[in-house]
Amino acid sequence: MKKIEDYIRTIVDFPHEGIMFRDVTTLFADPRGFRMAIDLMLHPYAGIEIDKVVGLEARGFILGGAIAHQLSVGFVPIRKKGKLPGAVISEAYTLEYGEAIVEIHDDAIQPGEKILVVDDLLATGGTAAAGIKLVERLGGEIVSTSFIIDLPELGGRKKLEAMGMEVNVLCEFDGL
Repeated sequence: MKKIEDYIRTIVDFPHEGIMFRDVTTLFADPRGFRMAIDLMLHPYAGIEIDKVVGLEARGFILGGAIAHQLSVGFVPIRKKGKLPGAVISEAYTLEYGEAIVEIHDDAIQPGEKILVVDDLLATGGTAAAGIKLVERLGGEIVSTSFIIDLPELGGRKKLEAMGMEVNVLCEFDGL
């Protein structure tokens, strides 16, 4: 039987030399692989109260929508700056070469709501940490975070755990 990592394609030297890009589009394109990923991402939350799933742009939207559907809860996107039409709050975070900003609608999360944060890949943890801060600023309580892939050498898991977050991942890949 195939494992999740068997569905993930590695593209060497993308987006630039020295990077081993872990491409989940091959996982998403395979009906068995995609179902397996969603089912495995849901498994830790059986019987846990969750009010909304937050997906980080962009592949987190695919996962988050499917997971929210299965949990029968709402879905909230966290997007790059300037992509949401309503009133937003923003959070800046550091990238390898510069800074980025993510946003959430200021009415997307109500105080006390239980939130699951999802994305495809956990690398340095910068985007996830910024998303968590946005949810917490709105009064949401993070139940957990969930990712398909962890790149342990980049330290994202440790970063999120240092913030007090539970981190669930389906597989890990060594290297960048």
